[in-house]
Amino acid sequence: MLIVLAILSDTHLHTPMYCFLANLSFCDICFTTTIIPKMLVNIQTQSRAISYAGCITQMFFFIIFATLGDFLLAVMAYDRFVAICHPLHYMVITNSHFCVQLILVCWVIGVLKALMQSLLVRRLTFCTYLEIPHFFCELNQVVHMACFDTFLNDLIMDVAAVLLAGGPLSGILFSYSKISSSICTISSTQGSYKAFSTHASHLLTISPFYGTTLGVYLSASAAPSSALTAAASVMYTMVTSMLHFFIYSLKNTVMKRAIKRLLFPK
Repeated sequence: MLIVLAILSDTHLHTPMYCFLANLSFCDICFTTTIIPKMLVNIQTQSRAISYAGCITQMFFFIIFATLGDFLLAVMAYDRFVAICHPLHYMVITNSHFCVQLILVCWVIGVLKALMQSLLVRRLTFCTYLEIPHFFCELNQVVHMACFDTFLNDLIMDVAAVLLAGGPLSGILFSYSKISSSICTISSTQGSYKAFSTHASHLLTISPFYGTTLGVYLSASAAPSSALTAAASVMYTMVTSMLHFFIYSLKNTVMKRAIKRLLFPK
């Protein structure tokens, strides 16, 4: 929330990079809010019950914001790629109209994926009382608790994992490989070290997110233990959201100044 408010209040931060960062921060807020409050209530009341409608709703919003965060990370990597590898064309390529279009596309893909997966779950038949070995209604776990043929659901989940997670990941790796090549041409040792440090930090936040997410969704055939799956899910549902704040703001001098002005106005 600090990042969003700082960017909105500082006109100097109304640029494509910080616009994407504000959307990623908002996505992190919604993503964790979909899961953490219910989990805390379960811990406090010692009641782990959730209604069928509540489970489907939680799953729907979880998929939206997980997919949105996935694509926003790819868009931010592309933004950095253009800024570093094509600096003279940066203002032309990443104009405000194009940035708004990119953000809208990310939202539309997230909503469409959530609708498709939720409707596919609705067609399944479940027992009256179902125990999900997880701390939230995670799609893969719910599907495999069904008393129904889940072949179509498994197929769609695998295809979505490859296209809607593997696609952005490929774009991120391509962007950062090109960025690394450009950084290597910097003659200044101090400048190249600073650039490598910044982008290594960004990759540090991306790696656990993609590693644990793909591990959870693509390991259904291996039948992983529920404890291992839950532990991996904690990483991409909570830890990476906290890392975003430290990496994108506390390691960013401009963001630190904006947050200080927000918290301690003159």
